[in-house]
Amino acid sequence: MDPPGPASPLPFPHLAVHPCRPESRVWTLMLLLGTCLLYCARVTVPICAVALSSRFDWDKKQFGVVLSSFFWGYCLTQIVGGHISDQIGGEKVLLLSASAWGLLTVLTPLLTHITSAHLVFMTSSRFLMGLLQGVYFPSLASLLSQRVRESERAFTYSTVGTGSQFGTLLIGGAGSLLLDWYGWESVFYFSGLLTLLWVYCTCKYLLSEKELTIPMNYLTRGLSIPKQTKVPWKQLFRKAPIWAVIIAQLSTASTFFTLLSWLPTFFKETFPESKGWVFNVVPWLVAIPTSLFSGFLSDHLISQGYRTITIRKFMQVIGSGLSSIFALCLGQTSSFCKAIVFASASVGLQTFNHSISLLLPVPFLVQDLSLCLTKQSV
Repeated sequence: MDPPGPASPLPFPHLAVHPCRPESRVWTLMLLLGTCLLYCARVTVPICAVALSSRFDWDKKQFGVVLSSFFWGYCLTQIVGGHISDQIGGEKVLLLSASAWGLLTVLTPLLTHITSAHLVFMTSSRFLMGLLQGVYFPSLASLLSQRVRESERAFTYSTVGTGSQFGTLLIGGAGSLLLDWYGWESVFYFSGLLTLLWVYCTCKYLLSEKELTIPMNYLTRGLSIPKQTKVPWKQLFRKAPIWAVIIAQLSTASTFFTLLSWLPTFFKETFPESKGWVFNVVPWLVAIPTSLFSGFLSDHLISQGYRTITIRKFMQVIGSGLSSIFALCLGQTSSFCKAIVFASASVGLQTFNHSISLLLPVPFLVQDLSLCLTKQSV
């Protein structure tokens, strides 16, 4: 047998770094804070819905355009964000996007004072916000899949995912008070400045100057796909499980973001005397322990030898099916207490989807993809 030759250098050295457990815990905490601030910035407009509509004389249709413009931008950078993160490092993409959306959030109230076309400006601003935030979760998934062991991914991702509830909770509570005390502008300043502070602390205390630098050859690799590694999209989209995942994600996202965007308006119009800090806080407060529990349960079932695909289906039924039942009940009740219970149950159960985000839904697709790539390279 020939002696083994020298190990070939990794194409992307940043992937060779495996942080120790203390460093991993620090990164988990910082990513949780990043997710928290992502949702703080994302939910500023829904929280200020009534105030903005009154200030700029928007009807429901116009305000719906403003809200939906975020998602038009959001869907455009999902794939490119994940691809570039795989090549140059998810942490770099996260920090660049966070810097941009934090600055945009801070500048939004200031820029509204120098323009008369408020509807056009706010629609464009939300569209740009969607573009910037669209790279976050693909980059996060790329980062965790490279840095976290498979046996710990579900719980880690669920822990980081609770930042979405913490962020909505934070902006729901503090934002409601700021809105009442200082006006809608203060909500934007609060969210944007916290994001910029998070970026500064992450860069200063967790990353070295070398790690923050993006060599041009890595950037070139990140923006292009070599011919021999091009993904065979036609073969993939002929697979029924791929469409099952797409439809499941579409259904889950539509329910979640409908609640996220319109829940404040629903409660304010249906129950005018209700306090904003109640309906903006309670559902997301319930979602925090359910998200952590779902990740723990998923990892526990995996350690007990249950098949990944079985766990994924079980979590999907709870996260999408059961939560949707409570969402339907929410629209049929005229009781404030029942509405809070239904909203909390729907939002809380949806967090079960977090625990399956890094579990490959159909492992045999990886084999199919490998075969396709092999055929193309021959």
